[in-house]
Amino acid sequence: MLDATRRNGRSVPKGRQVEPAALTQVRRLLEGRERRRDLLIEHLHLIQDAHGHIPTALLAALAQEMRRSFAEVFEVATFYAHFEVSDAKPAGIPVRVCDGIACALHGAEALAATLQSVAGARVQRVPCIGRCDGAPAVQVGLHAIDNATVAQVAEAVATGDTALRVPRPIGAEEYRRGGGYAVLERLRSGTLTAAQIIDELDAAKLAGMGGAGFPTGRKWRAVRAEPAPRLLTVNADEGEPGTMKDRWHLERDPHRFLEGMLIAAEVVQAEAAYIYVRDEYPASRAILARALADLPPGGPRIELRRGAGAYICGEESAMIESIEGKRGLPRHKPPLVFQTGLFGRPTLVNNVETLWWVRDIIERGAAWWVAQGRHSRAGLRSYSVSGRVRNPGVKVAPAGITAAELIEEF
Repeated sequence: MLDATRRNGRSVPKGRQVEPAALTQVRRLLEGRERRRDLLIEHLHLIQDAHGHIPTALLAALAQEMRRSFAEVFEVATFYAHFEVSDAKPAGIPVRVCDGIACALHGAEALAATLQSVAGARVQRVPCIGRCDGAPAVQVGLHAIDNATVAQVAEAVATGDTALRVPRPIGAEEYRRGGGYAVLERLRSGTLTAAQIIDELDAAKLAGMGGAGFPTGRKWRAVRAEPAPRLLTVNADEGEPGTMKDRWHLERDPHRFLEGMLIAAEVVQAEAAYIYVRDEYPASRAILARALADLPPGGPRIELRRGAGAYICGEESAMIESIEGKRGLPRHKPPLVFQTGLFGRPTLVNNVETLWWVRDIIERGAAWWVAQGRHSRAGLRSYSVSGRVRNPGVKVAPAGITAAELIEEF
C-alpha cells in the first residue's frame, strides 16, 4: 500500500527549508538591490560583512530570494576563501598574516606563530596581499598594518581597531587641472577618432601589463570588429607574490586609470564596464567608488565588482565567471573572450596598468613612448620592488631594464 506521502504528494516541500526570520534578514540586507544572478557574490559579501560569517540559514534564504538552488549558492560561497560558511560565528577578530615570499623573508612565519597567543585574535595565514613594500604585512579586519610587529597587531586587536585606512589620491579637480580627461573629450567630440587611437597604440607597441603581453591596439581592434553589444572588463585581481603595482596606481592616481578605461570603452563602443578588484584591496575599492562619482557625464554604465579571495580569478575567463556570480573557474578556449566573453558578449579585458598608460601615449605620442625603453624594448613599466633596497615600493622604469640596473637606479 502506498504511504500517504507517495499517494497524496509530498507532505513537506522538497529541499532545504527557509526560515522566515532568515528570509526577513536577507531581504533587509538586499533592500533596494536587484536580485540578478550575477550579483550573487556581491550579496554574499553583504551577509559576510554584516555577520562576520555566512550562516546556512541565510544562505538558504538568499538562494530562495535570488531564485537559485541552495546547492548552486553553496558551491559559489564555499569556492572563495573570504566567505566563511558556518552556523557558528568564528571567535575572535580576523588577523590575516601574509605569507607571501616578501613577508616570509621578513619574519611572517614567526610573527604568525607568536600572534596565536594574542587574546581575541583569529590568526589566518594568507597568500600575498599586495603590500610587499611593507613586509611583513598584516590585516586586522580592514586595518592594514605594514612592517607589522606583535605589539602593533596586539594593540589593534585589543582596541578593536579594524577600520579601513584610505590613502588620499589625486582627486578629480586636481586631475583635471593637469589636463585630465582632455583626451577623452577630444575622442567624444570627434576631433580624435577611434582609428587614430588604435593606430597610436599600435605604433607605441603597448602590450598588456597583466602578464600575457598581448598587443593592446590589436586587442581593441579585434573587439571593435565584433558585433554589438560589447562589454569591457578590468582585471584588478593581481595576486602574484611580490606584485603590488595595480594597488599603487589605484591608490595614487585613479582618474588616470579611469580615463584610460573610458577611452577604451569609447573606442570599442562598450555599453558597460566592469572593474573587478581583489578583496584584499579594500582601500582601492573605496577610492574607486568615490572616483566613479566624479567622472565626466556620459559613457558606459560602470559596475565595481569585489573579488572574494581566489587567486585563479586573475585569469581573464575565471574573472568573467566570477563577475557572472559563479565559481571562478577558467573557461575552455575557444571561443576567446573577445568573441564570447562576459554574458556571452564580445568583451575587452585589460589590466589596470595597461589602461593607466593610455592617456600618456595619446598625449605625448608613440615616438615618445617607444623611446623610453632599453635593450630594444619599448615604453615604461611599473616594477614592484621588495626587499632591502633604499626605497622599496613601485618604481616606474624603462621596459627592458635589468634587475641590477633597477636596483642601482632606485
